[in-house]
Amino acid sequence: MSKVSYYTAEGLNKLREELNHLKDVERPKASQAIADARDKGDLSENAEYDAAKEAQGMLEMKISKMEEILSGARVIDESQLDLTKALALSKVKIKNQINGMEMTYTLVAESEADITNGKISVNSPIGKGLLGKSVGDVAEIQVPSGVMKFDILEISR
Repeated sequence: MSKVSYYTAEGLNKLREELNHLKDVERPKASQAIADARDKGDLSENAEYDAAKEAQGMLEMKISKMEEILSGARVIDESQLDLTKALALSKVKIKNQINGMEMTYTLVAESEADITNGKISVNSPIGKGLLGKSVGDVAEIQVPSGVMKFDILEISR
């Protein structure tokens, strides 16, 4: 049974494009590499053939995993989201209680996470700690170095 995961329309399209690329471009390349290696002679002592077969196996495993992810993927309908709580696709402004540093993160699906653009996964420790919180709440988040406390300053879309 596949796990349901939520994506933005942009994130889901990106996932589909990557899967199509793997199927339409990478899969034929892998087959050609096997055929080229097979033409080089004795398969029992052909390292190129073994490497090409292994690469094909890894590619097929990646394709299978992506198909499984896509089968459980759902697009988030932003019009149905509660604007008073931090949920997937929420932009949350937080303040570290210890050093006073303010940060703004957008909570996204794991495959869309990109910390350099302020997008963190809802499955990350901070993402999990922010989910369901409202403005004015304090999020106590367990991180490897201990517990961090963040004030929730603002939630937007």
